[in-house]
Amino acid sequence: MSSSSSDEADEVFDELVDEVVDNFIDTVIDGQTNKPKRRAYIERDRELGHIRLCNDYFSNNPTYTQDMFRRRFRMNKPLFLRIVDRLSTEVPYFQQRRDATGRNGLSPLQKYTAAIRMLAYGQSGDTYDEYLRMADSTSRLCLAKFTDAIIQLFGDEYLRTPTAEDLQRLLDIGEVRGFPGMIGSIDCMHWEWKNCPTAWKGQFTRGSGKPTIVLEAVASQDLWIWHAFFGLPGTLNDINVLDRSPVFDDILHGRAPKVKFKVNNHTYRMAYYLTDGIYPPWATFIQSIPLPQGRKAHKFAEMQESARKDVERAFGVLQSRFAIVRNPALQWDKKRIGKVMIACVILHNMIVEDERDGYAPIDTSEFETGQSSRSSQVRSRDSVNVTPDMLAMRREVRDSDKHHRLKADLVENIWQMFGDEDE
Repeated sequence: MSSSSSDEADEVFDELVDEVVDNFIDTVIDGQTNKPKRRAYIERDRELGHIRLCNDYFSNNPTYTQDMFRRRFRMNKPLFLRIVDRLSTEVPYFQQRRDATGRNGLSPLQKYTAAIRMLAYGQSGDTYDEYLRMADSTSRLCLAKFTDAIIQLFGDEYLRTPTAEDLQRLLDIGEVRGFPGMIGSIDCMHWEWKNCPTAWKGQFTRGSGKPTIVLEAVASQDLWIWHAFFGLPGTLNDINVLDRSPVFDDILHGRAPKVKFKVNNHTYRMAYYLTDGIYPPWATFIQSIPLPQGRKAHKFAEMQESARKDVERAFGVLQSRFAIVRNPALQWDKKRIGKVMIACVILHNMIVEDERDGYAPIDTSEFETGQSSRSSQVRSRDSVNVTPDMLAMRREVRDSDKHHRLKADLVENIWQMFGDEDE
């Protein structure tokens, strides 16, 4: 009896095993023969998205005002339309095309709006699907194509080194503020990288914080960013970044315009930046006085720290305009993150140029009308093909003796110009 029941159990077990094996073989065969399933198609009615966008902002009688447009798109409408015109004319991706059925694709306005909203608000592309009728993957592609186009079309003009005319204007502004020879402030900003690869986190994380990528920038009083060097890991401090930065390349290679200015009846031939205390005592850097002793030193420290905030203000405005660089970076590709940062800097400079008349600019008309003679002179180099002595130029840039003499002269100059304000 026991032998019979054992045989029946073995037969049932064998049948179960055969059934499992047959099902597995059928599954493998079906997987090899069947075609992959197509993604579900969603009819988003993209034409409706274009019509709604035009009615809200671009019709003769738009729903929303100019101020609301400026707040939501971070720029005035004429500048927005100028960028759209360049993109739709010179970049094939932003040109509206018909598909195989003769139906119009997404309009340039929809693509550009998706990209600028992602930069301005720092949100995912899926956020604007219901309004623009655009899938998340399409929005992310728009952002990638948009940053490439901005760098290609506007990078040479809006992220350039200062020309001779630019330098003269910057030097005039610096002289009115009490710093003859000053052409801006330099500092670094960290951008958190949320999706930093695990293998790189030790390289990009300082201490027990989060991984970051560094932006080194030079900004002037009107918030224009003249130099942007991005991509170094967050473990580096400002000095390490400076050692790798191309900020002095034009000077070392003899391409920069020649500068000459006077402070306290002493002549200098190299412009300088205002910095915080971490930067070294070079002829091209002027820091504050950490523990000022005496009224002159106190006044100089007050004026230097006030003027040096230009670059901090530029960082703050950049982050408030484009929340994508204020929020942690969500992309994996470091090169793509860098393009987003550079595109935001270029757009920032375009907005500064467009809205500069609305600022409270420093009046330098006395130099233009001849009422007062400027102490600085700028002229273009006669030839940039002459090979300079790079070692000699490097020593001049890093000359600490010139730094201390210039700083002492600036202390006297600040006191002569503004010392009576405290009395």
